[in-house]
Amino acid sequence: MNQVSARSSGRRTTPPRLRAALASIATGLVAVGTTVVLAASASAGTTLGAAAAETGRYFGTAVAVNRLSDSVYVGILNREFTSVTAENEMKWDATEPSPNQFTYASGDKLVSHAEAYGMRVRGHALAWHQQQPRWTAVLSGTALRNAMLNHVTQVATHYRGRIDAWNVVNEAFADGGSGGRRDSNLQRTGDDWIEAAFRAARAADPGAKLCYNDYNTDGQNPKSNGVYAMVRDFRARGVPIDCVGFQSHFTAQSPVPADYQANLQRFVDLGVEVQITELDIEGSGSSQADSYSRVVRACLAISRCTGITVSGIRDTDSWRSSATPLLFDGNGTRKPAYASTLDALNAGGTTVPPTTPPPTTPPPTTTPPPTTTPPPTTTPPPTTTPPPTTTPPPGDGDCATSVSLNSWSGGFVATVKVTAGPAGLDGWVVNLTLPSDATVTAVWSAQSTGTAGAVSFRSVSYNSAVGAGAGTEFGFQGTGSGPTGTATCARA
Repeated sequence: MNQVSARSSGRRTTPPRLRAALASIATGLVAVGTTVVLAASASAGTTLGAAAAETGRYFGTAVAVNRLSDSVYVGILNREFTSVTAENEMKWDATEPSPNQFTYASGDKLVSHAEAYGMRVRGHALAWHQQQPRWTAVLSGTALRNAMLNHVTQVATHYRGRIDAWNVVNEAFADGGSGGRRDSNLQRTGDDWIEAAFRAARAADPGAKLCYNDYNTDGQNPKSNGVYAMVRDFRARGVPIDCVGFQSHFTAQSPVPADYQANLQRFVDLGVEVQITELDIEGSGSSQADSYSRVVRACLAISRCTGITVSGIRDTDSWRSSATPLLFDGNGTRKPAYASTLDALNAGGTTVPPTTPPPTTPPPTTTPPPTTTPPPTTTPPPTTTPPPTTTPPPGDGDCATSVSLNSWSGGFVATVKVTAGPAGLDGWVVNLTLPSDATVTAVWSAQSTGTAGAVSFRSVSYNSAVGAGAGTEFGFQGTGSGPTGTATCARA
């Protein structure tokens, strides 16, 4: 569905007890209808973002670019929050309305606003089964997989160096008791599509944190168990995943679960960060205020719960406005939930440890370093790719391959299908030679040897066994020109 620690300004920090007292006075004045104007030199802890920053966390909000002309909206945004998430402006339908034709004007506007006010940006979302452009409806299989990978690569590359964290994949697990994947057009391209998306995102923007994001995973249940198993597997196999986002949409029928904090902690124990990404809580008054406080305190108790984002600013901006789920009412007035949230932040908690940068991949040689000047609002379309190079189906041999190539200026994604011969396979190896300007930057569903010239790819545990006549796929991404020759396949 629809998120910095504060930089040192050289000012002295108000002691915690005095800060809390000032916050309480300000809250009381608002409650009796008095307008409180905070000067630019207000002490840390009098706003959500400043209070969160004292523990090394951010406090963010989802932002709709078309509301940046609303002075009340923007006033609250700039005063209270240190991180922003685009509501819709970075999704697939918004950024690639036609195949290989990208438009970034709205997303660029939000990023520029955030940079002007020292805010982080959370990118949302690179791959999702909803809000896809119309043209994807006729795609399936390898064609859809390549379109998704190209989209991930192009968008993440465009914002390279300007995004703190990406929701790389959003809502890929099913509700209900199975704990399995959601049936979607992306899932039907192969069970490794999530892994492929994360690898492509890492290659495109090595400095951004890469996150999986979902709802109804806030407590331990079959769905969160499924996500947990995926994250554990990714961490064990070296798939690049840095964080898990918990949307945290709560109602009277689905309140904050009793094991909320424990559930967040078990993901942290896998070695990833956790963030609360779309927090909103139905209701009003003390009940809503208590629930907000509980969520904040749970995050603050976990050293690697690195930030909280609410799903909008005012109740009237919410995707479920009738439930009045946010911290400000429709007039922009602070609600009791705001006061309880600020008090919880000011009470403190664990301090977020310094972030270890994610492992990096050498940047594409054709990508210029990020600058403070917003990039162009359009990206040249990828070059036309010749039809996939396909070898004949296997006869009496061990296996055969077919290569599907998706290229753009300066890079490519190759998807290789391995088809077993009559005897089937219990392991395979594929060899090919890259053009002289090509370098492999990421590989998924295979182990690779070499990054340039003659390279080879070997099966991994989960795709080594292939029945007679059946197939499996792996992929790799690179800079320069994609492979055009024939790939050879043999039993490992």
